[in-house]
Parts: sequence; structure tokens; C-alpha cells
Amino acid sequence: MLFVFLLAGALWGVGALMKTPVQARLYMVGLLYVAVLGVQVALPAGHPLREMTGGSPALWLLLGGAFVLILIYRAGLSRLRGRAEAVEAARNDGTAQEPSGPFTGEELERYARHITLPDIGGGGQLALKNAKVLVVGAGGLGSPALLYLAAAGVGRIGVIDHDVVSLSNLQRQVIHTDARQDMPKVFSAEIAMRALNPRIDVRPYNRQLSADIAEELFGDYDLILDGTDSFEVRALVNRAAVAAGRPVIAGAISAWEGQVTLYDPAGGAPCMACVFPEAPAPGLAATCAETGVIGALPGVVGSMMALEAVKEICGAGDGLRGRMLIYDALHAETRTVRMQRRADCQVCGDL
Repeated sequence: MLFVFLLAGALWGVGALMKTPVQARLYMVGLLYVAVLGVQVALPAGHPLREMTGGSPALWLLLGGAFVLILIYRAGLSRLRGRAEAVEAARNDGTAQEPSGPFTGEELERYARHITLPDIGGGGQLALKNAKVLVVGAGGLGSPALLYLAAAGVGRIGVIDHDVVSLSNLQRQVIHTDARQDMPKVFSAEIAMRALNPRIDVRPYNRQLSADIAEELFGDYDLILDGTDSFEVRALVNRAAVAAGRPVIAGAISAWEGQVTLYDPAGGAPCMACVFPEAPAPGLAATCAETGVIGALPGVVGSMMALEAVKEICGAGDGLRGRMLIYDALHAETRTVRMQRRADCQVCGDL
């Protein structure tokens, strides 16, 4: 194969010296590829010329297939960019017309970087547009999660919290601002999300989550994100999510360490009670107000929660169902531990 690559390089170099157009040089390299493939098919195994040009047509077919896929991807990306540019130009000169289909021209431009990703594409972005996600807590973890869910184009985002913005929040709760001190956090978060993406449906619930509303509220959403810092509230979220049959992406932080996982007994993964069947002893589960927390840590963990939510909605990659990712910010280390359902779990054991 080295001989063929050298020959192709020589053709390209001579063409460049002669100032031959790139298209013509590509044509010559393509003819060389066809000739080499013809040699591999026509000549018997062991023939010197066949051995000199690779010895097998399979390698060249794989190489050609990969090149074709790259060309298709580039063509699709170019077409999408051209469409977005045309929409923008039409909008600027006042002749814009909304295209038919699930996305408007503005949405095609806004989500172009998602749509061109092979693991998301138009289908994944449509799934995000149709998704309904509830975030419990608009604090340190909820702040980045809410912003990235809004930016990603999640169609309906609910947020429930009964707290108000205080000065001590602003060191880490980046969805809020100094000017919005004493405002309920859910309304402050709503302002920020609508400013970022006015096309989404934001549902603020300015109240404390309680057992009498949790299950019904969770039933209105596809996915729950738990960013609370109280074991009692997390246990309540877990019970209501199991009863409603909804998966929960849960995050937790303390000092320099954070963790993210996806609880989903309906999908074969454990619930929180499988992993933490009992409340920790007093003093072992202190809140951020008691232990302190480095300001950027909630941004890292909350962003991970949003990323896992996008993957879960789009069906992309490998999620954290049945696994817990632990991040040690002080030493810049991560590790993942596996978790399993417990048959005797008092919350999900009967499923």
C-alpha cells in the first residue's frame, strides 16, 4: 500500500507544481484508486503487482467506503450551513419564509451543531424539542443544568424550588444575578432561560416539593433531574419517581467532590434506596452551607447532569444507568462504580 500512497502523493505534488486545479488532482487520484482496485480484483493472489499494491481488495474497499462517508458528511454539513445562511440572509432583507417541517429556520440555525452530530441529528433534536424535563432545585446543580437544557432546546422545562436568591448563592449558582436577590429562584431561573432561548416552555413551581404533589407532578414529565442537597428530599424524589415510573438523573456535591448517576428501576437500574437504603448518620451528610463547596464544582456536575439528560432523551452513547460517576475536583480524578438493584429494596423491590 505504501507504493500506492507514494504514487498518489507524487501525482498530487506534480499537479500542485503545475498549478492544476484541486478538482483535477482529485480526479487523477480517483483514477489511480480505480486502477489499483482493478488490479486487486483482476490479478490472482500472490501476483507481484497485486502484492505491491496492497495484496487484498478489502483494505481498499474499506478505505474507499470511509472516504465516501466523509464526503457525505461534509456535503450534509455544507447543505445545512447553506440553508442556515440563506434563512439568515432572507431574514435580513425581509423576505424570510418559514420552512416546512418540524423546525423553523431559526431553530435550524440555533441547533445546527446538534443536528450535524451523527449521534443526535435531526431525530435527536426533534426528541429534545418534544421532551419534558423537570429539575428539582434551582441552586448550584440546577443552575447549569437548567441553562444547558434550555440551550439544547428541550421543549418543556419545569423547575420546582421554594427558596429565594441570596447573596451567598451567587458564588456558584450562575443562573441568578446580583440584581435578582430576594426573588424566588424559580422566577429568576425562568428569566435567564427565556433570555437564552425564548422558544422553550418554562414551567416554574414556586413551592416546596411535598409527598402530596410529587407523584402527580412527576407524571407530567419524561425525566427528572434531582439537584437537591437534603437526603430527605432526595428520598422523596426517589419514591415519587419510582411510583410515576420516571428515571431520575441525580447529582450531589460536597466541598471538592461530586457525583452523578441515573436511577431507573423501570429500566433495570437501581433506585436511590437500593444504593442508600438508610439515611446517613448525623454529620455524615452535611449540606454545602455546612461544609462549603468550591464555586465551579456545581458547574461541572450540573453540566454533566444536563449532558446525561440530553443523551437519555436522544438515545445517544452510554449513559449512567446503573453506574455512578464520581469526580474528585481537588485531585482532578474521576472513577465510575457499578450499582445493582436490590430485590429487597423497600421502594422498588416490587417492580
